[in-house]
Amino acid sequence: MTSQVSTPSGASGTSGTSGVADARMWSRLLALHAHVESRLGAALQRRHGLGLSEYRALGFLTDAPDGELRMQDLAARLGLNQSSVTRLVGRLHAADLAFRDLCPDDKRGVYAVIKDSGHTRHQEARATYEETLTAALDEAAGETPEVGIALAALRQSFK
Repeated sequence: MTSQVSTPSGASGTSGTSGVADARMWSRLLALHAHVESRLGAALQRRHGLGLSEYRALGFLTDAPDGELRMQDLAARLGLNQSSVTRLVGRLHAADLAFRDLCPDDKRGVYAVIKDSGHTRHQEARATYEETLTAALDEAAGETPEVGIALAALRQSFK
């Protein structure tokens, strides 16, 4: 059984896979994602007192021009709603890692701004994140041959 796939040009093509195979593949990807996220979150919390979303928020702020992002932009990058990112930035503020600031041109706009201590904490946690990520992916690759093949192909394509 094959399914029709619409290409960017609008022409149809055949993917050669069935919906059942795609559903099975997607389920495995979600399980891999959950496994890796769990390992990352536990390691960051244990070693650095940071949740995974907090670590990622500090990373986005570190990479942002002037170390600041509008709250709605940070929410979009993190995949969180406005209320969740407000609470997250509140936790970062309480930990003295970031603060909220009003936009000087538009008083309705609110920015999340990283502090020097936030840069430092993110940098300290980066090695833990990277080591744990590699270990979790390697573990998953060793447990399931199909996952190992897929991860090897992805790693090669992103070199």
